Amino acid sequence: QVQLVESGGGQVQAGDSLRLSCAASGSTSDYYAIAWFRQAPGKEREAISCFSTVDTSRWYADSVRGRFTTTRDNAKDTIYLQMNRLKTEDSSTYYCAAEVLRPGNVAWCSGFVARLSGEYEIWGRGTQVTVSS
Repeated sequence: QVQLVESGGGQVQAGDSLRLSCAASGSTSDYYAIAWFRQAPGKEREAISCFSTVDTSRWYADSVRGRFTTTRDNAKDTIYLQMNRLKTEDSSTYYCAAEVLRPGNVAWCSGFVARLSGEYEIWGRGTQVTVSS
């Protein structure tokens, strides 16, 4: 099974950019859907993106579409979340999560299931992002 470690969080000003990393280790030869979630204190965990390693298809939440981009570095087994034009409301703990993709769920990222935190079995520990005005 794959293990995930997030990094790259920090404190920035509104309008700045930040790039988060989700480094995978273990069974990285399998195909996965890699999702980014975020959770602010007192709020529910929110899905913001999903990336499929099968076909590199992506999904983004409306709240980040056009500002956040997910990319992959195969050599480093790492998924990145590039966050541009950050807003104070983007302040959260950011988590990456993974779900193994098989023939029966290969379209994971295009479905509603990709937005449900309870559907993911593999999680990183999170990295904190604070955006100040």
